[in-house]
Amino acid sequence: MAIRPATDTDVLPGRPFPLGAHSEAGGTRFAVTSAVAEAVQLCLISEDGSERRIELTERTFGVWHGLVKGVTPGQRYGYRIHGPYDPSRGLRCNPAKLLVDPYARQITGRLTSLHAAQGFVGDPNRSTASTVDSLGSVPLSVVSSPGGPDTGVKPEVPFEESVIYELHVKGFTEQHPFIPEQLRGTYLGLAHPVTIEHLTRLGVTSVELLPVHSFVDEPSLIRAGRHNYWGYSPLGFFAPHAGYASVPGREVEEFRTMVAALHAANIEVILDVVFNHTCEGGPDGPTLSFRGLDAPAYYLHTKRGHMADITGCGNTIEAASPTVVRMVTDSLRYWTTELGVDGFRFDLASTLGRPHGGMFDRDSTMLTAITTDPVLSRCKLIAEPWDATGEGYRVGDFGAQWAEWNGRYRDSVRDFWRGVTGVRDLAYRLSGSSDLYDHNLRRPWQSINFVTAHDGFTLRDLVSYDGKHNEANGEDNRDGTNDNRSWNHGVEGDTTDEAILALRTRQARNMLATLLLSTGTPMLTAGDEMWRTQSGNNNAYCLDDETSWIDWTPSPSSQDFLDFARSVVRVRANGPALRQPEFFEGRTTPSGAPDLIWFRPDGEEFGEEDWFDEDRRTLTMWIDGSNSQARNRVGELVTDHSWLLILHAGAEPAEVVLPGPEYGETYKPTLDTSTADGTPAHPGVLEAKSRVTLPERSLLLLRAPRPDPDN
Repeated sequence: MAIRPATDTDVLPGRPFPLGAHSEAGGTRFAVTSAVAEAVQLCLISEDGSERRIELTERTFGVWHGLVKGVTPGQRYGYRIHGPYDPSRGLRCNPAKLLVDPYARQITGRLTSLHAAQGFVGDPNRSTASTVDSLGSVPLSVVSSPGGPDTGVKPEVPFEESVIYELHVKGFTEQHPFIPEQLRGTYLGLAHPVTIEHLTRLGVTSVELLPVHSFVDEPSLIRAGRHNYWGYSPLGFFAPHAGYASVPGREVEEFRTMVAALHAANIEVILDVVFNHTCEGGPDGPTLSFRGLDAPAYYLHTKRGHMADITGCGNTIEAASPTVVRMVTDSLRYWTTELGVDGFRFDLASTLGRPHGGMFDRDSTMLTAITTDPVLSRCKLIAEPWDATGEGYRVGDFGAQWAEWNGRYRDSVRDFWRGVTGVRDLAYRLSGSSDLYDHNLRRPWQSINFVTAHDGFTLRDLVSYDGKHNEANGEDNRDGTNDNRSWNHGVEGDTTDEAILALRTRQARNMLATLLLSTGTPMLTAGDEMWRTQSGNNNAYCLDDETSWIDWTPSPSSQDFLDFARSVVRVRANGPALRQPEFFEGRTTPSGAPDLIWFRPDGEEFGEEDWFDEDRRTLTMWIDGSNSQARNRVGELVTDHSWLLILHAGAEPAEVVLPGPEYGETYKPTLDTSTADGTPAHPGVLEAKSRVTLPERSLLLLRAPRPDPDN
């Protein structure tokens, strides 16, 4: 590439903070941190691919900075770092590699040559530096314009009212027939009125977007001609992924427009963020940014300088590093204040609590910096409480301000409905998982309850396959978990057997209803409500095709399941006692009964020995609505009817005796999973102590109307 001299370039000292590229004083101020660099060159890339190199001579606090006159938004740039190349100390500075600015708010281009991006020759841990120039083969940073469309008023939905919906920006609308073709699979596709209508009719309060930080494909996928569909391979933590823009270069503007449209519908935006590893992979991976700037400041290393990996992704971001703590909190604040985001789900969050890769500490520097930040403390903060190691499995162990993906909830519900366990653990999950969260100042809504997620079977596949079928991923079906806790109900995959199909859909209704009627915050996976299948693939991370995209083509089965999902979400929304923000305590209520009681099928309360009967397949849960701890938006307590939830996972019908009149004079069936749309098979009012027969593997919700105060 041609290199133009920069002797005539007007460069002023500028300031070290904020980091990144910022337009000011008739030019752009650049600032990048590297404590190990001996010299830093800012490289401005022209439209013809030629390069103008500018020395940044000012260094303050380890930040190299300068204000370059005449540089305007839209200018592409990168950095070349001159410094030590010594893998034995983890140092991999190499000026032949053009590096992306970690604080770039816009990134363009992609990785096209692994050879050019490789920073070494020979053994990566005992190597010499490669002299191949990577310009033209790697992504570039772009100076962005400040501001943009207003993102609207944040809905600030209370956690106890939240219904989270996990979706992929591209896959959600890529095949939607009523969205203009040029908008499908984009931020604007998600902002389209038909998309918003689907979400609001379903009752979604918060969308949780799979990664939208700028990402690139891993070397193994590039070699195989594949693509990282999910996006868990980040390159830039400030730049929205350009591939989701309908117009290249307008991704920031379109992202803000999407947020505004969702906010206008009172839907929050939660981002799945990946601050545990980057796209640069292990020591044999490409040098695109962090590795070449100051590898020890960004990555976890052993004492011998080798990269350590507790994520299973080749590298681990060093959560104890001040450089990383600053970058993570700066990134989160930017997405919150400038782009309107309402909350974050932290992928493999346990790594953030393991400084230097050691033991987990809920009060670690990184986790504390996030929760004590005056901006971030007001966001929804959700941890995925594990990493790739045993030490990292920390469900229930995060601090007071963290909600968590409750993996034990998923496992318990799956196990109960496939009939392989008793009811003891299920009772904890139904009532807010107090065994996990009622010991460190947390609330039941900090249990993010889910049955399915992006990684794993869809709900339909969960009841249709015993094992994974990931052959399309190109790894001989070795990838993806084998711990699916699924059941095909007699036939693996598709079948025309009507009895099996009926049982599968009923089991799916059972799990969806259990999820939405449990205390805690439910998370749905996009497409489950429309009976989506991935044909048994439980790890479709590299399938950017119809396998992963949502099919909007209506069918009788998809419409039935959608109607059922809407009805259950509506029951939850209208039943505040079903989503209380306080743990049940056995406290006496105005009705004279405890706030929560468990019954056996014979209508008697559970005894201590009953909980340890692993052959029990039926559980009745009574919630006293007269003492509901739910509140309205102004903080007033809201009373409710009392509720009776009966879950029966047995293979034969079960007769259940309803509780006595002290709990409710009458009971009104409200939801019944034995019917396609949830309408009770026997809708008549039932008297106390009535006998009810539940079909095999079914769930029945009954309402005990609160007494009329005028009578």
